[in-house]
Amino acid sequence: MRLNSLLSFAGFIILIAGTYCPIIKPILGSWDVYDGNKPYGIVILLVAVVGILGTVLNQMSITRLSAWLSLGLVTLFYILAILKVKMSFDFVPLHFVAKYLTSKLKFMWGWYLLFGGPLLPVLGVLIGKRRMITQLS
Repeated sequence: MRLNSLLSFAGFIILIAGTYCPIIKPILGSWDVYDGNKPYGIVILLVAVVGILGTVLNQMSITRLSAWLSLGLVTLFYILAILKVKMSFDFVPLHFVAKYLTSKLKFMWGWYLLFGGPLLPVLGVLIGKRRMITQLS
């Protein structure tokens, strides 16, 4: 297995593991991707599985598409999580109570895996593309 394929494979595995790790800690318990938004989490999981299949079957176009798509999906999910945290307690009529409750929602270490996972396949795709360019010239 080449280095770019190995990086892509490891990144997609880390992305799958990251979907099950805690990303937001509310007042009680912790949320993973599926607690935040189950259909969106399943889409991220399916993109990672397709990326693994593309890597194993040596289909670089599928791997490249899955790598960039997974990075985009995780970035969009992060933006949506920030908005969800900021707007979770807007229904409370007292502003200081809403602000206090919002301050109790904390982001956790699962985001490192969620962003580290897609960055590895993107890096693997970029390494593979650079080698292909140097071999052609």
